[in-house]
Parts: sequence; C-alpha cells; structure tokens
Amino acid sequence: MRSTDPVRISSPEWTPEITEADDRRYLDIVSTELTDEQQAVITTPPEVYYQQDAILALHWHPEHIPMPLIRTRIKKSFPNSTDELIIPTQHNELLSYGEYTGAEVDCYAASFHRKVQLLFHFLAERLVDRGDVFKAMVAHTQRYRSSQLLEFIDSVLDLALERRVAEAAEKTGADDQLVEFVRIHVDRLKRLIDANDTAIPPQMFKNKLVREYFNALGDIYDAKLINHAQLFLKAVKEVVKREFSLEYFYRAEELIEEVRSLGGCVVVPHPEQFWPILLERFDVDGIEVWNPQSFQYTQFLIEVVDRKNRSHPRGSRPLLVTMGDDCHMGEKVKDPRYQVPEKAGREIGVQPPWDDLIVRKCLIAANQSRGHVIEEYRGRLSE
Repeated sequence: MRSTDPVRISSPEWTPEITEADDRRYLDIVSTELTDEQQAVITTPPEVYYQQDAILALHWHPEHIPMPLIRTRIKKSFPNSTDELIIPTQHNELLSYGEYTGAEVDCYAASFHRKVQLLFHFLAERLVDRGDVFKAMVAHTQRYRSSQLLEFIDSVLDLALERRVAEAAEKTGADDQLVEFVRIHVDRLKRLIDANDTAIPPQMFKNKLVREYFNALGDIYDAKLINHAQLFLKAVKEVVKREFSLEYFYRAEELIEEVRSLGGCVVVPHPEQFWPILLERFDVDGIEVWNPQSFQYTQFLIEVVDRKNRSHPRGSRPLLVTMGDDCHMGEKVKDPRYQVPEKAGREIGVQPPWDDLIVRKCLIAANQSRGHVIEEYRGRLSE
C-alpha cells in the first residue's frame, strides 16, 4: 500500500501548465554548450599523475564534451606519458580520438537471454567509406536504446501501465499526492520534448533526462519532495529496464562478425555484471578485469584470462587483460549538487590496479601489463 504520510507541495507552480520558466529550464538541461567556467573545469584536472608514463583508455565516454578539451585534460593529467592508446567508447555511437574510433554497443546474448555490452575499437581509417552495415546497426541500437526514455515516460503517465507505478510506489512509500506531483511534471517534460524535438542532441535523449529535469525543479520545490520523487522515479526506471524488450537488439555474434570484417577488435566490459559471458565462446580480444563499477573480482578475472590462454591452441592469439576507467566526462560539468560523486571522480586513463603490488603479482604471472596490452592491442588494430 502507498504511504498516507502527507507530502508538502509548497510552490505556486503546482499547476499542470507549461511556463516560460519550464521552457528555459528544459533547454538549459539539454544544451551541449559549455560556459567558460565549465570549459575550465574540463581543462584543469584536479590531480596530475607525474609517475604514469603510459596511458591505456579503452572504455570511457566523452558525452557532450568536445575532444579538444578532453585532449588538453589528458595531456595535463599525464605530463610525462610517452606511450598511449586512447579510444572513446560512447554508448551506441561511433566517435574518434586521434587515429582511433570506438563505441560501447548494447547487444543480445541469446544463450543466457541478457542484454550485454561490448566495446568495439578500430583504426579510424578502416571506417572511412566502409562499414555501412555496421554503422547502421549501431545507429539502430542507439535509436532503440533511446526509446527507453519514452517507455519510461509512458510508464509514469499511461494508466495501462499503472502496475509499474504501483510497484515503484510500494517499494518507495510514495503516496497518491507524490505520484500525482511526479505525473504532472513528467507530463510537462513529455510536452517539452514534443515541442522541442529538433533541439535535443541525441546524446541527451536518455533516461537521465528525467532525473535531471527533476533536479532542476529543486530550485522551486522542497528538497525532501524532490528527493522522494527521484527515489520513486528510479524505482519506475528499474521496472522499465527489467521489462524492456530484448527483441530489437542485435545478437552479439552478429555485431562481432561485422566488426571483424572491418579489422576491428572486441573487449568484454563489466564481466562481473554479465558473468555468463565468460563462459561464451565469443571471438573477443580482451576481458575487462576492473573498472570503478566492477572491481570485486579483479584478481580472479586475471586468473580466468590466464587459464583460458593456457588452454588455447598453440599459436592462437591470447586474450588480453584490460581495465576501464569508465569515465563519463559530462558528469564533471554538472552542478555539484547533482553530480554522482563516484562518477564525477573518474579520470580517463586512471586505473589504479595496474600499479597495485598484489594485483601486479597476478598480472606478471599471467604475462600481462599495461605496456604489453598497449603494444599488443595497437598491433591487432593495425593488422
């Protein structure tokens, strides 16, 4: 049952009408333009890694931050680096940094019926005037994945999907008044999206748009109310993601086949989240054994890679150990009140386990190191 505790709605804007302030608020949220202050945040790293002489970055997200600003940050962060392999992996979008192009693409693992992600990396020149099928597959995946935002919105507004609202309300103690508050403002957001459909950049059309819209309402409404609304919305989103159809994702094998035909390479990220993928015989180059979201089993995963390599036929290419900083650059320019601290603190190329003494012992036993992976993976990308 929903909580009967009253929620105070202390604002004159407790109305369903869209105002000019709503319009300005929405356009500010979806804007990709950076202020001078935000540009300075990007180009001024909080820490400098003088001791690190090599940069390996195969899993990071530029989001809406321009590459020249990112390049400046990297150079300032690692002033003594003499070797680097840096490839962006935007979600379902091919982007380039220097001579390399990459993406993190959602796909379907049929054998264990789960959506998974794979990292795809290329020499940028390999995709010039080539790879139309692969590019179309990635574009389709981006459009389909973005449609989850609309399903999220519909789940709040469509009474035919009331079951999802009821489940989220039960989980979070949301009463009828809170649900009504959320519905009024999600309806406003939906109408703002419809009215400005040509103004929103594709990279902003994600589930997080709902969260950021409600964050912006924090300047109008009581913080307790907004926090409870966010908690409720997060629970709705979890139901949506759980029930989102996998039917329209391409199978992992299909995407890998296209990538291989273009001379690209493949890395499995987040194996802790999708552990059955370790049992699959996908044609991949490496397995990510650490990132800020997946770090409990780093040593075990290194040993898994080592065992797989020892059992491979003589002469076959060994699996590589990789680590992903999973940096989301857009998080760094948000209002500090609304940042996710653990995301905002991530840095491109910063993966501490490479230098951890205990982990290094496992890496040495498995014949892996950051320098070795850079050299080997660069060579594969150039074959």
